[in-house]
Amino acid sequence: MTAAVQSNMPAPTPDISGVEFAISADGLPVARIDDLVLGMVTSTSGFAFLASAVAVRRPLADLTRADFIGHDGRVADEAEFRALVAETAAHKRDLAKLKRVQTRMSASTPWGGSQMAVIYAEGVVSHSTAGHGGFHLSADRNARVHLLLRKETPWYEEDCEWAIVAISFPELFTGYERSLAEKTVRNTWPDAWEAIHRCVLAGGESWAKDRRAFDERHAADFVVTSAIFSNHHAGMTEVVAVVGGDRRSGGERRFLVPCDEYASRGRFGFVIDPSRHVEYHGPSSFIGWRSRGSGS
Repeated sequence: MTAAVQSNMPAPTPDISGVEFAISADGLPVARIDDLVLGMVTSTSGFAFLASAVAVRRPLADLTRADFIGHDGRVADEAEFRALVAETAAHKRDLAKLKRVQTRMSASTPWGGSQMAVIYAEGVVSHSTAGHGGFHLSADRNARVHLLLRKETPWYEEDCEWAIVAISFPELFTGYERSLAEKTVRNTWPDAWEAIHRCVLAGGESWAKDRRAFDERHAADFVVTSAIFSNHHAGMTEVVAVVGGDRRSGGERRFLVPCDEYASRGRFGFVIDPSRHVEYHGPSSFIGWRSRGSGS
């Protein structure tokens, strides 16, 4: 059975209640959700990104790009901006219904002493430290985590493992957080996800599974590990490649690849085609190769 991660059902109409939209003084789409202001700002490179500001009380029509300081990723167009605003508004509404308590408590975590804690519920506490953070679960709570995802220790770090806590106790998280957690588990622990859901993830539905398939498919191929625009051959990229893309295996070889072709490489790397990419032994643009004194 293949997982139906992408639904064919029409997307629900975004709930934008409580959101104020406007155009700023310098022509930016902007929106206000309580004390949060979001804007669709265009960079000097021409792409748009989501920007934010807090506690800006002036009318939206009076704002300018200088009012925004946060940067929250690229935005394709105004329709996507409005969808992100609606998603943020829903997240804030969900948060208001939860009974999280922010406090300070003396606790030693795997990442250092706790500087701030958020109690999600009895036995579910998130800790922040000077450098990292994550969740601590009581023994009873940890026993309720699915065996395939449960850790032997009760600590779940904040980068990826937080998602295990979120899917284990969904009632303690917002809809946005639950959606992100499901995606994180699917991308990070695909085997566990498939076993739990009794489904098979198709290509493109899990980063980790796709990465594993790429590595298996190209285990005997030369995969690029370094690249630089060639100073000696116009329009070409000089690359260094090793078998399977594993630098530890040694046996580095250089190739010249057309810049346009290399720019279209996949997310897991560029694979050398020996029928088209001839091994290169000429002058190198890599400082490391020049310093080897091998005549290249």
